[in-house]
Amino acid sequence: MSLWILPDRVEEVPVRLFCFPHAGGGASLYREWIRQAPGQVYAIQLPGRENRIREPLLYSLEEIAAQAAEAIMPHTGAPYAFFGHSLGARTAFETIREIRRRGGAMPVHFFVSGSPPPEYREPRPLHKLDDESFVQELRRFQGGTPEEVLQDRELMAFFLPLLRADFTVDETYECKPEAPLSMPITAFCGESDTEASPQQMRAWQAHTSAPFALHSLPGGHFFLTDANNRMVERLKGILAQE
Repeated sequence: MSLWILPDRVEEVPVRLFCFPHAGGGASLYREWIRQAPGQVYAIQLPGRENRIREPLLYSLEEIAAQAAEAIMPHTGAPYAFFGHSLGARTAFETIREIRRRGGAMPVHFFVSGSPPPEYREPRPLHKLDDESFVQELRRFQGGTPEEVLQDRELMAFFLPLLRADFTVDETYECKPEAPLSMPITAFCGESDTEASPQQMRAWQAHTSAPFALHSLPGGHFFLTDANNRMVERLKGILAQE
């Protein structure tokens, strides 16, 4: 079984849901989702974090998508869907397109959360800032890195390389024109998210030739933290109709 997918045993279920983490995050972000929907939810684990901490970090979204596609494609013989939050939405999007380029089966649904559409370029890039400025800019992501972590020099010395790598991935990605995706896209956003407003999230509609829906939930950029139960139930409900 690939280190890219947790849990490491894929069950036979009506629809599998592969979930991609935000910048700086790992598969543990979806631990509660896996608990609530055992056998249905699987978390994508990128190199350089948690159980893959000794592996080199990746700095290109194209490289991540290529490796993720290779790991996921053996499990696409049955219906499956993708979910991605923030950078995870773009990673999932590019992984879908990579699977399509390889002639693989497409997901039955694509869920995007807390991310502007892939053609959007970050107006305030972080990845080239000095450490002090980088940490200061992290504070704008509501509900992200806890303040006590940001103020702990030893912890930040550990996390900064990972965060820089992921922000490099996000801020250097250039979405190349391709045909829209063929599966429905459902978008979720925090009502007070300054990084991915409802208006920006609505622009994902241009990336599908199938139906599109947008749902707003209370909270900021990391609204998922307080919406685990509601999100899992919504996702399960939508997938039950596929």
